[in-house]
Amino acid sequence: MLILISDAFDKSLPDKLRVFGEVTDDTSRLKEADVVLIRSKTKATKEYIDEAANMKLIIRGGVGMDNIDRAYCDQKGIISTNTPRSSAIAVAELAFCMMLSTASKIVYYDNTMKAGEWNKKTKRTELFGKKLALLGIGNIATKVAERAKAFGMEIVAYDKYVKSSPVATMVPTVEDAVRDADYISMHLPLTDETKEIMNASLISKMEKAPVIVNTGRGKCVNEKDMAEALQSGKVSWFCTDVYSSEPPAKDENPLFACPNTTFSPHVGANSTENLLRIGQEVYDTIEKYVKEGKIR
Repeated sequence: MLILISDAFDKSLPDKLRVFGEVTDDTSRLKEADVVLIRSKTKATKEYIDEAANMKLIIRGGVGMDNIDRAYCDQKGIISTNTPRSSAIAVAELAFCMMLSTASKIVYYDNTMKAGEWNKKTKRTELFGKKLALLGIGNIATKVAERAKAFGMEIVAYDKYVKSSPVATMVPTVEDAVRDADYISMHLPLTDETKEIMNASLISKMEKAPVIVNTGRGKCVNEKDMAEALQSGKVSWFCTDVYSSEPPAKDENPLFACPNTTFSPHVGANSTENLLRIGQEVYDTIEKYVKEGKIR
């Protein structure tokens, strides 16, 4: 068996996987690979899948699988899967960090202190008592909710496919979720239903000017509409780790011209601990399919 590691994983992973066969990071050997490991950089399009003539299993290290043409994999008899449990803590901590840093104006205070200012007039706010709306209530959002509860926040969630949650009060529509929210944290997969779900129409339903955090998928936000909402004050702050195209072109993405934004370069899953967890889940997945005789 040849395992191709196409994107960046923990450096310890190749040695762990050699129990199954040969391991390489030489992408020119894609045609030979039985198993291909990717993260967000590699796009497993039809053309990519056709080039991987020997591929039987492709694993996305992380949660979202919109960079894999799963329907075409199914058509070709290729197993496509991910590591859904590994990234929950790392991404949740980033989302919560963004909320905390916005409430406490950490970026502002840091910038003004470095500029020689001693600005005590600008006040912080607290997360305590504020309403958090979660869009999606999967593994990551559940971890966010657990942290928000510890801070004394009120938590509601909208998820079309989830009826109840032990950590949040479920509401029937996305409009109900965002209507009077102080903070909105987005944890949605990219589907036809969720593409640009955060748009001018939904923003118009918001009674407050919330802080919106997106650590899910960039294309779930209409960036033009978000930029206009930031300029008008309809949204007080926008924090994002993900973009409609990555890396984003600063001169083309309207968000970079907006006030009250916090950006990070799609690093939600990039904690040292999480890369180790992803590697273990990859190992367990390969072992499972070997034992089942689906790959060899």
